[in-house]
Amino acid sequence: MRAAVVRAKPYDARPTAAIATDGAAWLRDQAQHQVRHNPHMLTLPPRNVSNGMDAPTFDGINVPEWKCQQPLEPEGASTMQITTIGIDLAKNVFQIHGADQRGKAVLRKQLRREQVAPFFANLPPCLIGIEACSSAHHWARKLQALGHTVRLMAPQFVKPYVKSNKNDVADAEAICEAVGRPTMRFVPIKNVEQQSVLSLHRVRQAFVKARTAQANQIRGLLAEYGLIVPKGIGFIATRVPDLIEDASNELPGLFRQLIDRLLKHLKLLDQQVDEIEVQIKAWHRDDETSQKLQKVPGIGPITASALAATVGNAKNFDNGRQLAAWLGLVPRQNSSGGKQTLLGMSKRGDAYLRTLLIHGARSVLYRASQKNDTESWLIKLTARRNANVAAVALANKTARIVWALLAHDREFRPDYTAAAA
Repeated sequence: MRAAVVRAKPYDARPTAAIATDGAAWLRDQAQHQVRHNPHMLTLPPRNVSNGMDAPTFDGINVPEWKCQQPLEPEGASTMQITTIGIDLAKNVFQIHGADQRGKAVLRKQLRREQVAPFFANLPPCLIGIEACSSAHHWARKLQALGHTVRLMAPQFVKPYVKSNKNDVADAEAICEAVGRPTMRFVPIKNVEQQSVLSLHRVRQAFVKARTAQANQIRGLLAEYGLIVPKGIGFIATRVPDLIEDASNELPGLFRQLIDRLLKHLKLLDQQVDEIEVQIKAWHRDDETSQKLQKVPGIGPITASALAATVGNAKNFDNGRQLAAWLGLVPRQNSSGGKQTLLGMSKRGDAYLRTLLIHGARSVLYRASQKNDTESWLIKLTARRNANVAAVALANKTARIVWALLAHDREFRPDYTAAAA
């Protein structure tokens, strides 16, 4: 058997440092070749470039320092600007959620109150969604002045878009998602004049509620001593002073002084209501829209001013039924399987406006019953339905008339009839 011949490699007479340098260069070339074919591989710093933090050398050999490179952005990633923003309002800290044209989240940020205006002033115009809550109309007007498109939404329409638990971040994301829906319903933005008039209405409503509560308290306290006051708030001012002055009853002196103090408080509340009504009527006389609505039967200065300030631009509604539904004057449905089930009125929307319209309808029904016109639509309605149902039906009809007057800029005509198709 022939012995295997082992041939030795030729001797490299170069210094050891030179050989090691060529080995390092070979490793560097191999690594760069891999990086060119796979961007996520580790890369080496450029050759012959030192940042002052290279690893120490051993026997004159430069040891290459490896570092991790962040993965590159995937091809086709969105780099567009912010197009939609959702804002979760608060007293001091606001949560911002921004998305691009594809709906990808590109911004999550908390802002203090004083940082909100400068932040949006530096953004390009975009669509901004806000829940219709406290201070929402103020921020909507402020952001509109900066060139943005602002939409207000009812909180019950935003809630289905909240994922998992409720917090500020999730709420802002839900608002940003909801504002982009094509079928979303939006709340009209009110101007400063509308808000000021509605503030008068809200304060008047609170005073009326307090006045009623005070009258009931006086009535209840007197009933404990066997003194009954007839129904009606007017009897409190006419009967109670005589009762506390009557020496024949067993009322103690301390109780008489208490009732007298409550009567003075009741008169003060009544005076406050009258003063606010004077301010509302003064605004009503100066507003053309409010005066136009007052001509509709069942609508007075209080109801007309409240409608003019709340509805605003009636063209936000497609038809009169939408306005009536917005005020909660349509039946509530519980239909399924093709079977229509209509319940009582939905009571959605502004309860104050709905109350004013129904009270006005009751007044019209009373006047119609006094005339006893058998051919009247109201008389026929009350003959076959309950009086409360007839009042709601008339309030619904009044709301549709209001929409027609505001949307088409018309004057009310009692003898108006729709043209034949």
